[in-house]
Amino acid sequence: MFKFDWKKLGIAAGLSLSLVAAGCGSDGEGSEDSADSGSSDEKNKEIELAYVEWDTEVASTNVVKQVLEDEGFDVTITPLDNAVMWQSVANNETDGMVAAWLPGTHGDLYEQHKSDLEDLGANLEGAKIGMVVPEYMDVSSIEDLSDEADKTITGIEPGAGVVKATEKATEEYDNLADWEVKTSSSGAMATALGEAVENEEDIVVTGWSPHWKFQKYDLKYLEDPKGVYGEAEEIKTMVRKDLKEDMPKAYKILDAFHWEPADIESVMLDIQNGTDPEEAAANWIKDNQDKVDEWVKAAE
Repeated sequence: MFKFDWKKLGIAAGLSLSLVAAGCGSDGEGSEDSADSGSSDEKNKEIELAYVEWDTEVASTNVVKQVLEDEGFDVTITPLDNAVMWQSVANNETDGMVAAWLPGTHGDLYEQHKSDLEDLGANLEGAKIGMVVPEYMDVSSIEDLSDEADKTITGIEPGAGVVKATEKATEEYDNLADWEVKTSSSGAMATALGEAVENEEDIVVTGWSPHWKFQKYDLKYLEDPKGVYGEAEEIKTMVRKDLKEDMPKAYKILDAFHWEPADIESVMLDIQNGTDPEEAAANWIKDNQDKVDEWVKAAE
């Protein structure tokens, strides 16, 4: 497989990101073919996974990386901008990702590239995006907002699905007509949220779950009576078209990868508390070997 130097591009793109906005293996889509289960003589043992530097994807990609490495693969993980991540898999420049938020967050990118990649289904269900505030704020709905937080919503990266939905919300809700969506990065948003909570100040952020912030702080989603943010999302696994033929064992492990919000949030919180992502992934694998064994057994 041709390998463009996405790592250098990913580092540059990563400067404009951080993690996030919003996980699992698979509901079985794309797994019913009769491809060989794979063995040590697979013609290509090197595999590259792309991801966007959101907290969820840092956690999930590091877990999958270690599982594949334990099965003998030489795994590279490359952080990229949202659009570049999708393009790299669709163009066979990376092998896959476990970072596709659908149907809302990455919906436009999925429509653009779906014919050029393979959808292995959800690896995590119950993801959500919306406006998030500390529990101590006396608002429960987007319609309740008036002049809190200096009429500013703290967002993440420009172009992210949750940011686009929030910009739409300022158009759909009359009470938000003069509000501003201030974009930054996932890390900057999390920092601003933590500072506001520490001082019990008003703040409205673009939020998504799973995310470690719901484990660390007492937060709530604002009700969205107009349905701007859509229904619950899921995080899907996408791979390049010919991965099944090139690396059937890796393909089947990726297809089987599936976990719960509590799983990913525990890895995310461990990382947020200062643990290296690889070590946090290893900790989770050690404590959840039964789940990992199920993913690997699917490749036998």
